[in-house]
Amino acid sequence: MSTATPKKPDETAADRATVTEAPAEKLSLGAAARRLAEGDLGSLRVVIVLAIIWAIFTVANSNFLTAPNLTNLTLQIAATGMISVGVVLVLLLGEIDLSVGAVSGLCAAVMAQLSVQKGWSSTTAILAALVVGAFIGLFQGSISTRLGIPTFVVTLAGLLGWQGVQLEVLGDTGTVNIDASGITGLMGTFFSDIVGWIVALVIIAIIAGSALMKRRRRLAGGLQAEPMAVLGLRLGAAAIAVLGTVAVVNADRGLPLGLCILVGVVIVFDWVLTRTTFGRHVYAVGGNEEASRRAGIPTKRIRTIVFMLASTLAAFGGVLAASRLLAVNQSSGGSDLLLLAIAGPVIAGVSLFGGRGSVWGALLGALVIGSISNGMDLLALDSSVKFMVTGAVLLAAVVVDALARRQRQAAGRV
Repeated sequence: MSTATPKKPDETAADRATVTEAPAEKLSLGAAARRLAEGDLGSLRVVIVLAIIWAIFTVANSNFLTAPNLTNLTLQIAATGMISVGVVLVLLLGEIDLSVGAVSGLCAAVMAQLSVQKGWSSTTAILAALVVGAFIGLFQGSISTRLGIPTFVVTLAGLLGWQGVQLEVLGDTGTVNIDASGITGLMGTFFSDIVGWIVALVIIAIIAGSALMKRRRRLAGGLQAEPMAVLGLRLGAAAIAVLGTVAVVNADRGLPLGLCILVGVVIVFDWVLTRTTFGRHVYAVGGNEEASRRAGIPTKRIRTIVFMLASTLAAFGGVLAASRLLAVNQSSGGSDLLLLAIAGPVIAGVSLFGGRGSVWGALLGALVIGSISNGMDLLALDSSVKFMVTGAVLLAAVVVDALARRQRQAAGRV
């Protein structure tokens, strides 16, 4: 005899969809505070932090929120943000890549030498730099996965080794000036006002369409979905941010191509992580590698591909940095670049323990770190102060991540 509960005759599909939505208590302040403490509202936390940072620097220096300075800020974060996208992928596995800064400098040097010394076209030289980055990631990922060596050790060796190769590539002069328009134009091109507004509308449409499709799929699968009111607020905030950004840069030189490239890469990798089997496997391996292996996921292959992507994006970041500075030298990829590339995603809520976070954390984190650096530059603070402040912010982010993990464990959600 069947024990299945018959469906009520007056229960429609719309009724079931309504029941599937998140319950009303999720909109309460207490529930929102709980989710914020557990790290589920990382973007909101970053926005709050960013608002505080901007308020402090605006009071300290009235030039901070001017259109020229904010446009410079978007250019400053492009290279670091690009590298951070690859760092996010690695962090989602619960791993670390200490070589991304050195890889960016080496690949930029390769591009510069091929363009200036060998006379290669800009496109070919850039592609060669990306290929070098991909092979470095393949090498380091394979060494780690096949031999079981911790990625910390492998990439630390890469941090030292690739810097040596970079010095060898640059040669005795140590500096290569770049004048190829195809390279310098990556960061030196600004679009007209009308193009900027069109790009803004396209980005808003992509974000809204992606969010609505995700909600529809969750409802169709019988899962809880975000209430339309909350989704509308989130999309409205995103639209205001995009339109505000375009309005600011249009008040100066126009929408920078470098910013468009960074946002485009973030959108692509967000789609990869949330809409493809590969992306789901990345989260699964980062959440529990042994369980993923037992489920038939090729964990070694996933890890190797992620390190290839991280090094390729680091190479791309090096190309953007060279385009902005119009040169590559011995310090390219050095200084605090590695710290900033890792600190950004962590500050934006990407967990160091793996399996949690979004690729948008690369953009938001780069914005936070870039704002701090830019503000301190306006205040003419010493480098020692900059390093101490940035280190303190990174430590605070790690502490918040650890506390959020404890909260989830206490709630039985990890």
